[in-house]
Amino acid sequence: MKLLHTSDWHLGQSLNQYERGYEHEQFLAWLLDTLEAEQIDTLLIAGDVFDNTNPSSASQSQLYNFLTQARRRVPQLGIVMTAGNHDSPGRMEAPAPFLALLDAYVVGHTGLMGGQVDFDRIVVPLKNRSGQISAWCIAMPFLRPSDVPRVEGATDQYLAGISAIYEQAYAFALTKRSPDQAIIALGHCHITGGQVSVDSERKIVIGGAEALSVKVFDPGIAYVALGHLHLAQKVGGDETRRYCGSPLPMSFSEMDYKHQVVVVEVTQGKVSLTREIPIPRSVDLLRVPKKAAPLVDVLAALESLNLPNLPPEQWPYLQVRVQLSQPEPTLRSQVESAINGKPVRLVRIETRTVHLGGGSPMPEVSIDELSNLNQSDYFEKLYVHRYGSTPPGEIMSAFAELLNAPEPAGTSA
Repeated sequence: MKLLHTSDWHLGQSLNQYERGYEHEQFLAWLLDTLEAEQIDTLLIAGDVFDNTNPSSASQSQLYNFLTQARRRVPQLGIVMTAGNHDSPGRMEAPAPFLALLDAYVVGHTGLMGGQVDFDRIVVPLKNRSGQISAWCIAMPFLRPSDVPRVEGATDQYLAGISAIYEQAYAFALTKRSPDQAIIALGHCHITGGQVSVDSERKIVIGGAEALSVKVFDPGIAYVALGHLHLAQKVGGDETRRYCGSPLPMSFSEMDYKHQVVVVEVTQGKVSLTREIPIPRSVDLLRVPKKAAPLVDVLAALESLNLPNLPPEQWPYLQVRVQLSQPEPTLRSQVESAINGKPVRLVRIETRTVHLGGGSPMPEVSIDELSNLNQSDYFEKLYVHRYGSTPPGEIMSAFAELLNAPEPAGTSA
């Protein structure tokens, strides 16, 4: 049978003030074409389907329209979808009876009650295009403390509970499978050694636990489809333990990622082939310049930008990087003026402060000295620490004017 592994769609995500519905629509249209061209038997979606726990109606419509079209275009397609740390377990499972009509199975939580996990809701059969069961899937959602069983005597109950639930789920799957059927697992977690995008991957630390060992997945599991980390990567170089990565760059720190889905072919209970398919990018991300430069050089680079005239929804996102040696109150207006009329969307201006003439570390100040400083003294010391020189007279005058400004009507001291 043939599987397709994807995750971390983050439907409804915005890049600062710009919503990204067009990009997600383009990705989903491409994915439909890919499912049909590859004649995929099962689509695996390993969590973070939505960007937040209360997705907009537009985001939900995107998902359900996609699932409906996928089933129509690939009649044999089965779908297994799990909740990630961005998703609401209850909201994900609410339409489960209707999704079952599309042969789409969704798991938001483990169904832990009375210390027992309902493994019948986690371990599900995967059928090939002939309608025969070719594999069993451990459809594990993102695990919260309320999802895992208690392990007597364990120092770290959360990590021990995760290990226990995967071990028990695998043992349960073994009771279901026949010798020629594979066991596949989904997981939405941070495996030790995985490369993280710090700007856009929400930390999932619980009880001090940040990353899990890949050993939570039994060697008998043929393929592990992971979600959460946005960079596509093989855990420990293993072709069968993978993060497929996100389909879009979620931030500028991900602009050089190679976004992809993974096709997995299973024969006689084992993985016979894995293959990456790159996802085309529908909207570019630009950094001008590549590294922070003085403002005059940045403005010149922006004014010389020569961009194709595209529809507004395809205009590139722009991050501007500026090197400053002193405050520049009109920075944004100067940048906006330089790109005025250009088909580009300004997302962020990133500034880097440099000290001219070297400078020295800020001297230590005692508690008594701090208590004797007035607001202007604080401001002046902070300015010296950041810019390496005393503030100009006009800056101090503006600060004094701000301090002495009358309070707005209706406020009190």
